[in-house]
Amino acid sequence: MSGHPNILSVATAVPPHRVGQAEVKEFARGMFGEVYRDIERLTPVFDNVHVENRFFCVPLEWFERDHTFPEKNALYVEHALDLSEKAARRAMDKAGVDPSEIGAIFFFSTTGIATPSLDSKLIFALGLSEHTRRVPIWGLGCSAGAATLSRASEHARLYPDQKVLMVGVELSGLTFQRGDRSKSNLISTSLFADGAAAAVLGVGDGPEIIGSRSTTWPGTEEVMGWGLIETGLKVQLSKSVPDIVRTKLRGDLQGACDSLDLSFDTLRHFILHPGGAKVLDAFEDVLGIERGDLTLSRSVLREYGNMSSVTVLFILERFLESGEYGPGDLGVLSAMGPGFSAEHVVFRLQD
Repeated sequence: MSGHPNILSVATAVPPHRVGQAEVKEFARGMFGEVYRDIERLTPVFDNVHVENRFFCVPLEWFERDHTFPEKNALYVEHALDLSEKAARRAMDKAGVDPSEIGAIFFFSTTGIATPSLDSKLIFALGLSEHTRRVPIWGLGCSAGAATLSRASEHARLYPDQKVLMVGVELSGLTFQRGDRSKSNLISTSLFADGAAAAVLGVGDGPEIIGSRSTTWPGTEEVMGWGLIETGLKVQLSKSVPDIVRTKLRGDLQGACDSLDLSFDTLRHFILHPGGAKVLDAFEDVLGIERGDLTLSRSVLREYGNMSSVTVLFILERFLESGEYGPGDLGVLSAMGPGFSAEHVVFRLQD
């Protein structure tokens, strides 16, 4: 195949329980106040992350009780299947693609486990062929949406006569550890949320993916990830992420452009995963963007919180629906995650 695969559609889905940040702040004040006498000095983090609303697959009162890992994971399987099916159906409908046209399904998630992986169930729920290739991706955290878009586009390039479906779901709320009174957990409680997203790739109308780049920096394994404890997945989160963005992102993105014989200055659109408000500030600083101009990333963060890997696809969907681009414009979709790693996908807009 001499051409590049296209993003034919992007669609999203959220669970039913919408929770305002003020409610979560009050919940955290009660829980973390048992440990931190200066809790009023710490709770402003719920305002500073610039999140107003989030969606969870369980109601807020669920977080007030302890839960076992098997209980949490059973909820993950149940709700992840439901949400990912909804997002996938919407993406296929948007693209006007029949299930028989899908040759491969890429499924990505990091907030629960299942073997066989959930794509095996999605194949039949969506009416795909039993011969559909399955490519589950686990453990990439916030960068998985960008990484999977890259891997799925490579598959689409190899098989231009078929369509590729990529589906991701993150139920970050189910990883909440009530017994963890660390400041990392406090920050996570202010940020993370649940959601699902899907995209269809292949030959057709839509942005063409012209290349990608992956980077994992040595000595950064402890920046972000999970610790496995008796009650499930415990978040590990370093405050150094904005500093890593400032010191490494610009050069890494420049390298991505160089590898594709593109000038960095030709990039017109930045679809960036909002790890948090400070991370977006760092993105704008190093990319020479006026502070506050990453409006789509900021609006998705404000309305949905950080949904880990799928967040960047929520931003991409909103960008494509905006129509605020010209034919031939170049853009990049980027996300950073455990490893510590960066993933960049460069695309060109069509009419």
